[in-house]
Amino acid sequence: MADSASIDPSEVAKFSALAAEWWDPAGKFAPLHKFNPVRLAFIRAQAAGHFGRDARSLRPFEGLSLLDIGCGGGLLSEPMARLGFAVTGADASEKNIGTARAHAVQSGLQIDYRATAAEVLRDQGLSFDVVLNMEVVEHVADVPGYLAACAALVKPGGLTFVATLNKTLKSLALAKIGAEYVLNWLPRGTHDWNRFIAPPDLERALEESGLTVLKTQGVSFDPIGWDWRLSSDVDVNYMIVATRPKD
Repeated sequence: MADSASIDPSEVAKFSALAAEWWDPAGKFAPLHKFNPVRLAFIRAQAAGHFGRDARSLRPFEGLSLLDIGCGGGLLSEPMARLGFAVTGADASEKNIGTARAHAVQSGLQIDYRATAAEVLRDQGLSFDVVLNMEVVEHVADVPGYLAACAALVKPGGLTFVATLNKTLKSLALAKIGAEYVLNWLPRGTHDWNRFIAPPDLERALEESGLTVLKTQGVSFDPIGWDWRLSSDVDVNYMIVATRPKD
């Protein structure tokens, strides 16, 4: 396991125990498989607009580098590689990285997977055109330190995407109690509501790390269509796009 002040060993152990299930669309990570299309479409559209690429092309991001922090089994890393990014996937769990590497080989994809932490990559002087930070913030021990390390990994003119859960009574009812105890969408104990973070607090932390927030986007579950969609509602799930200004 990677060593860093932001890493919570209990959270790493929790997801390591589920490592073999990452790529099972009907398994413990089924909600992420359902959530993935809306995340991918949003990232693709925002990045294409920012970097002046044609989002309709097969590999619009050739020549750009991407870091997927907290990559898990690679559910986002693989489609990002298919879109042309040179992808580095980082996760604190050796087991998650093992699963991700094995699946990338099966998929015929070249992805640089590392069992490491954001602080380590920062101290190595690395930087990327895009840094994905999806559903990770609510699992780290030191949020300000973690976000500062992640922000330092964004190249000048680059983008970062941060997705997490708002700290509201609605998120407590839906994302915690509903998802884990009523609908059994997630294993019980997946989330700690006390670690959820309100958009203004996350925006402020990113700005204090030297980034400029470009957009805050809500994501809602549609029970009629049984699917996720982008919305103006940030009460539960939301994503923030930020950039590091060019010098």
